[in-house]
Amino acid sequence: MTIRLPGAGGALRTYEPRTEPLAPAPGTPFTSRTVFSAAHVVADPFADVSPDSPAAVDWDATLAFRRHLWAHGLGVAEAMDTAQRGMGLDWAGAAELIRRSAAEARGAGGRIACGVGTDQLTDGSLAQIRAAYEEQLAVVEEAGAQAILMASRALAATAKGPEEYLEIYGHLLRQATEPVILHWLGPMFDPALEGYWGSADLDAATGTFLEVIAAHPDKVDGVKISLLDAQREIDLRRRLPQGVRCYTGDDFNYPELIAGDEEGFSHALLGIFDPLGPLAAEAVRVLDAGDVKGFRGLLDPTVELSRHLFQAPTRFYKTGVVFLAWLAGHQTHFTMVGGLQSARSLPHLARAYELADGLGLFPDPRLAEERMKNLLSLYGVNQ
Repeated sequence: MTIRLPGAGGALRTYEPRTEPLAPAPGTPFTSRTVFSAAHVVADPFADVSPDSPAAVDWDATLAFRRHLWAHGLGVAEAMDTAQRGMGLDWAGAAELIRRSAAEARGAGGRIACGVGTDQLTDGSLAQIRAAYEEQLAVVEEAGAQAILMASRALAATAKGPEEYLEIYGHLLRQATEPVILHWLGPMFDPALEGYWGSADLDAATGTFLEVIAAHPDKVDGVKISLLDAQREIDLRRRLPQGVRCYTGDDFNYPELIAGDEEGFSHALLGIFDPLGPLAAEAVRVLDAGDVKGFRGLLDPTVELSRHLFQAPTRFYKTGVVFLAWLAGHQTHFTMVGGLQSARSLPHLARAYELADGLGLFPDPRLAEERMKNLLSLYGVNQ
């Protein structure tokens, strides 16, 4: 089994795929960390839609992937950035996804938390933004899921300073029936979120973020930090009130952040744990047994793949995530809502295949090779 892959310069090179996958088996629930995988959605490839149309979702395949994650002990973070919120999946589609996934979670005994945002709006007054958040919070709570208060593009565009963030988030936290997860998504994931929490100065923004939490610690289960800055996350983690968790969203530095240090550790809510699900679950169980070295030995080698998928423009990482799900046999096609399968180059996808194969992520390496060769042939690469 060999395959010719294109490099960044266009030259073809020969790669010999792995013949045996790692194949981690499902195991016992985690005891030392709470771990969510932010999960992708599977498009309906036969729907006659355009990139501007409402998303056409293959619900059977989408829910089957969530059962796959639950079977390995991972929680599912639903209707988040990885599910293409604001990049192909609108609020109507997200609401349907939340309802269906929450119902599936009850049947499967899986943990689920769902994104609450304001993507009904493109802009609006503070009152309209608050009402949009309230509408989405009600949908998530009625579905029986935990709420994740996501960053709002509309709020970033409308707020004049930190006071508006304190007002909006304070209102929502007082209203929430159960503790929520607060999500700070950096502009590398969404450029429209530049200056969130009322300042482009990250130290000032962190102060406002912590002020929101300090005013309502009983209503904050934890915070998800997606700034791709390990030291900033560690510093913030050490300043959280007792009982408020830090969920790392750092897809560049997650092994060291989850392993932690003498002063604490991060839990996880990660998009990279979509393709890494079974391997990540095995690593966390090793950590549960107190084997930090074994945990790092399993997870450290995955960082090169994650940094590749999340390289700038970081917001297009979803293309690599769905591509690997197709190669791994979790879906029958490489089609994405919004036509986002075109957002990464062939050399980028080829390198993602090579790195994932080297980690043993494909349950059927021969199927992955055949599908990779089919994609290459569409680009004119003959084997």
